[in-house]
Amino acid sequence: MATTKTKYRRTSKGSLVPQKGLAAKVALVDKEFIKTDLPQFKAGDTVKVHVRIKEGDKERIQIYEGVVIKRANAGGSKTFCVRKISHGVGVERNFLETSPKIAKLEVAEVGRVRRAKLYYLRELEGKAAKVEKEVETQVQAAAASAAAKAKKTSEKAKA
Repeated sequence: MATTKTKYRRTSKGSLVPQKGLAAKVALVDKEFIKTDLPQFKAGDTVKVHVRIKEGDKERIQIYEGVVIKRANAGGSKTFCVRKISHGVGVERNFLETSPKIAKLEVAEVGRVRRAKLYYLRELEGKAAKVEKEVETQVQAAAASAAAKAKKTSEKAKA
């Protein structure tokens, strides 16, 4: 999912030069911590975050399901905020993508929104606070099934 590229800066002449000094060292350290096993998701998607919770000497996994209202992308410190309604009260929780406390992340529904930050959901209540779902059309479903069939036939041909 996340491929890391070396960062470049532009000179006054317009040519690209690789970063030097402390910024290059920080980028090297960040590269080690970036998780690549998380699925792609964006603001508006409903996600299930499997969080490791330690109680005494035992460890269990709790599922936190809600709508992603923001993502902050900055190297090894990428975060996302998930909002859910618990007993009529809105609860938001920030997660660090590189955290070992996140066991797994599943995208339950793909939302259709036009903004990157959905702070307006905080003021809405009830059905008004729902995010519109991305509906798969018949053409998209047919294309997806054709791609799956093509993938199966290519795997059989290799074997």
